[in-house]
Amino acid sequence: MSRLAIAVALVLASGIALPAQAADPAETPVAVLTRAIARGDILSATDFELQPRAAVAARGVLAADAASGREAVRALPAGTMVRAGDLVAPRLVRRGEAVTLSLQGRGFAITTAARALAAGGMGDVVRVVALSTNHSVDGVVTGAGSVRVAAQ
Repeated sequence: MSRLAIAVALVLASGIALPAQAADPAETPVAVLTRAIARGDILSATDFELQPRAAVAARGVLAADAASGREAVRALPAGTMVRAGDLVAPRLVRRGEAVTLSLQGRGFAITTAARALAAGGMGDVVRVVALSTNHSVDGVVTGAGSVRVAAQ
């Protein structure tokens, strides 16, 4: 029998209580999801709770306040640690959606119906096709369902 095995057997036979194992110092409290999140859902701070996780696995995990107000790019199951790649700025224009296309210049404003060819959030450049002319142009998302083209 090895010396270690003998020492363990003596400790166990003596009835000496071993100290309770302390919390793993390699663990850190991390924000994890309390519920499953579907693709396209907007997260809020109430969707998170702090749980201890291995510090190595927690690298790059977003805090609840940093993830709040952002949109999930994929389905995220409950208990997931959320990283920056899992979220995007909320999309105000979605691909295939009807949008209002506007062109503004000095002393004039033109608006027309269009269809988005890409999704985008506030300030993103998206391609849209004007329904009246069937021409596509690039514009900047200015709000929900609204795209502006710069006058030249």
